[in-house]
Amino acid sequence: MIDFYSWSTPNGRKISIMLEETKLDYKLIPINIIKDEQFDKNFLEISPNNKIPAIYDYDTKISMMESGSILMYLSEKTGIFMPNDDKSRWKRDEWLMFQMASLGPMLGQVHHFVKFNSGKSTYAEERYSAEALRIYGVLNTRLGISQYVAGNDYGIADISIWPWIARFEWQNIDLNKFPNILRWYKEIASRDAVLKGYDMPSMGAAIPIP
Repeated sequence: MIDFYSWSTPNGRKISIMLEETKLDYKLIPINIIKDEQFDKNFLEISPNNKIPAIYDYDTKISMMESGSILMYLSEKTGIFMPNDDKSRWKRDEWLMFQMASLGPMLGQVHHFVKFNSGKSTYAEERYSAEALRIYGVLNTRLGISQYVAGNDYGIADISIWPWIARFEWQNIDLNKFPNILRWYKEIASRDAVLKGYDMPSMGAAIPIP
């Protein structure tokens, strides 16, 4: 059994989707970040950085924070989405780090300055919107030569990136201008685990379809 601490964010959805893919038994524990519940001292013991998502695995007595490391942990625990060779593993890790270090943080800034604080900083809006377009271009190019982000097999690199792309409307991105991403996005949106894991905790959120 796994305790899964989360909220309805791209990072949270990575793990709910992965848990559905692995079919592990888990219990959702909502952490309402709008009410600052992530700063509760009990949650701090599970997630020292006061961020969701986080998990506690009763089988191994291991707690984990940071969505990328949780994806890797769940993959290794179950053997699901594990690359078959070192070259594939490093390619997976390369694109997972691309999401963690670049795509997620930069698109998060677009959400902050464009979606929620429009008009407060023209410089920030232009800077992060331009960076979002650049990142979409990188991803579109990659998906033009590869069926999935890390290669020919679906895996945790895709799971890490897809929930961020699912907020394309927040980023003022027209997915029709990125046909390779659009093809990949729609394919993943139809997976059972994605359909089950997207609206978690349940708030009536529907997967945006361009």
